[in-house]
Amino acid sequence: MTQHDNLINGQWLAGNSYSPNLNPSNLADVIGHYTQGDAVQVGEAVQAARSAFVAWSVSGIQARADALDKIGNEILARKEELGSLLAREEGKTRAEGVGEAARAGNIFKFFAGECLRLGGETLPSVRPGIGVDITREPVGVVGLITPWNFPLAIPAWKIAPALAHGNCVVFKPADLVPGCAWALADIISRSGIPAGVFNLVMGRGSVIGDALVNHPGIDAISFTGSQGVGARIAQACAQSLKKVQLEMGGKNPQVVLDDADLQTAVELCVQSAFFSTGQRCTASSRLIVTEGIYPKFIDAMKKRMTTLKVGDALEAGIDIGPVSSQSQLEQDLSYVDIGKAEGALLAAGGQRLKLALDGFYMAPALFSESVASMRINREEIFGPVASVIQVRDYEEALATANDTPFGLSAGIATTSLKYATHFKRHSQAGMVMVNLPTAGVDYHVPFGGRKASSYGPREQGRYAQEFFTTVKTAYTLA
Repeated sequence: MTQHDNLINGQWLAGNSYSPNLNPSNLADVIGHYTQGDAVQVGEAVQAARSAFVAWSVSGIQARADALDKIGNEILARKEELGSLLAREEGKTRAEGVGEAARAGNIFKFFAGECLRLGGETLPSVRPGIGVDITREPVGVVGLITPWNFPLAIPAWKIAPALAHGNCVVFKPADLVPGCAWALADIISRSGIPAGVFNLVMGRGSVIGDALVNHPGIDAISFTGSQGVGARIAQACAQSLKKVQLEMGGKNPQVVLDDADLQTAVELCVQSAFFSTGQRCTASSRLIVTEGIYPKFIDAMKKRMTTLKVGDALEAGIDIGPVSSQSQLEQDLSYVDIGKAEGALLAAGGQRLKLALDGFYMAPALFSESVASMRINREEIFGPVASVIQVRDYEEALATANDTPFGLSAGIATTSLKYATHFKRHSQAGMVMVNLPTAGVDYHVPFGGRKASSYGPREQGRYAQEFFTTVKTAYTLA
């Protein structure tokens, strides 16, 4: 039995117990056994981070840059291995896993450069003979809580900027995907970063997450996960005056207008809705289609879906891997039943698949004849389930797209510059795609949404400094 421990103050330490990490493509495959920490270990990690912060927060920027660049280089050199681990553990295809590993490596290398680009301002005072310097300093000890659907990329885009800006980290990964988190922690532990600057504590969210959020030694929390948990974290952080950053999902619209190129529209809808098994907060689960192209679109989608191959995430030629867990599979299938009960037509897929390997396999589901008020069009399903809503024209399409409590990502398929330009300005989403899938973003630009999707400063790119730094204004008499 391969056992993997928590990393606290530079030491690998066992928790109270170990849990098996199962491959959702093959339930007989145990990836390893990963320790389960507790509130005591969270306290030890926070204390280690607070002690390390004294020196790390004022450390030389070249040393930080070198360490982050080393991390990025090792991830990139091992992207095939790490991508296979990711596919085996989380269930997205190996090609997607390798792509995610490469993205994680590039994120660390980007923020290695950011270490050398820390900026500020020097302004004259309104009072003669006085100078004003405006600088950014690290927030302190940051608790990072990440989800299971991107077990390398999302930790990377939280850890890298935190370290680049001089913060110390206590990292709590999703309990479903400890393997990628442990591999990343192992790489970080050999980068030259001092003990205590980065700490990994694995375990249940109700134990480790709660302990992090409520610990008085934590200065800020960055969380990606469900809206319900995010709201509770926001309340707890407000009570203790912690800085907080939340990414909480979406119910993303993909608009298809009559003038769209049909092949382009179908392909981007298939990729947005079903690739990565639909387990992306940026996935399109509402396909809003104008009436002129609607019949052709439904037929083309059904035809394209017959070509999608569902199977073992590690197998070559597979388009869609398994759902990540039994509970997620049950949730996805329950929404298929809900959609049918509400009167939508199940046009394709939606059933559990029995394949050679025992895994959580599901045929992607497409609903037609749905309306915007149905639960399948209001609630985040987080699986390979998409529904098509027919509308009259662009104006109704835009109104329907914005009729959601979420606002993360939105897309439009059109050949009209007029409608594309109008949609980019009037879509109530943090990210807008024109003739591109709603899922798929660059690592060097801001990521985040509006309304119930996000709270606090943006993630990624230079905008990450808004969360991971605090502003200081200093006055000097000449």
